[in-house]
Amino acid sequence: MTVEDMSVPAAELVIVGHFDQHSGYATRRTGGSPSWLLMWTQAGAGLVEQAGVRTTAGPGDLVVLGPGAAQYYRTAPGQQRWRFWWVHFQPRPAWLPWLAPYALAPGCHVIHGAGHDRVEQALLRAGADARWSGHGAPASPSQPVQPVVAAAAEARELVMGAVEEVLLLATAAARRPGGGDPRVRQVQALIAAEPSAPHTVASLARVVALSPSRLAHLFSEQTGRTPMQAVREARVRHAARLLEVTDMDVGQVADASGFVSPFHFSRVFSRAFGLSPREYRRRLRHSMESG
Repeated sequence: MTVEDMSVPAAELVIVGHFDQHSGYATRRTGGSPSWLLMWTQAGAGLVEQAGVRTTAGPGDLVVLGPGAAQYYRTAPGQQRWRFWWVHFQPRPAWLPWLAPYALAPGCHVIHGAGHDRVEQALLRAGADARWSGHGAPASPSQPVQPVVAAAAEARELVMGAVEEVLLLATAAARRPGGGDPRVRQVQALIAAEPSAPHTVASLARVVALSPSRLAHLFSEQTGRTPMQAVREARVRHAARLLEVTDMDVGQVADASGFVSPFHFSRVFSRAFGLSPREYRRRLRHSMESG
């Protein structure tokens, strides 16, 4: 398979690449792509357009583009190069709420300042793991000269694990900027550690010695969502994990994730993922069995 064959990759392919492009480089897909595309910039800068928005991706910035919308990305004007990692993939449903707060437009997510040594290491591993046949040990991490299709099922799973690590690291770093209010970060950490606890704005405010109104203002100002929205997102992510790795029924998952009833849980989960909890589990297991 040539690079040209992968210019609009098939939806089911998982492809990893590393480019070091000079001024004049550009890729345009007027019909979009059937797969998702992750791009993490190492050096220089790229200019990315999708869904009517335009953003510049500099060192450490992560851009994640959804399928179906026209894409146009290139070395940014005035830049001599754009060195970046990229991965074509289909996201696991649990990842979508992580990306949602960073959507500039439908299907266009940008996380500035996602630079992290572990992000680069995860992508280096993804490049090596994509070449794995599933036998013996994967190759040592290195920058691929050409884009690599993860052909073996085991290789695809390793690459998807690396993508998950990148998204977790990037979104966590963006949620906890160093200059933010430490009380907000403390509340975020409490929500992440105990998503099923009976949190309220008042109970969270008491932990950090703030009034509920003051906490709500600071939290929304720093994170772009209310404290209870953050609680709901954490509970949905926790529930998705339980559906993925346990045989608990929907009622048990709802209770273990802090929802007041299975009906309420199903409604919130369906709104977040576009699937009911049962359908989410069914599709996930079907994908794992057929992968």
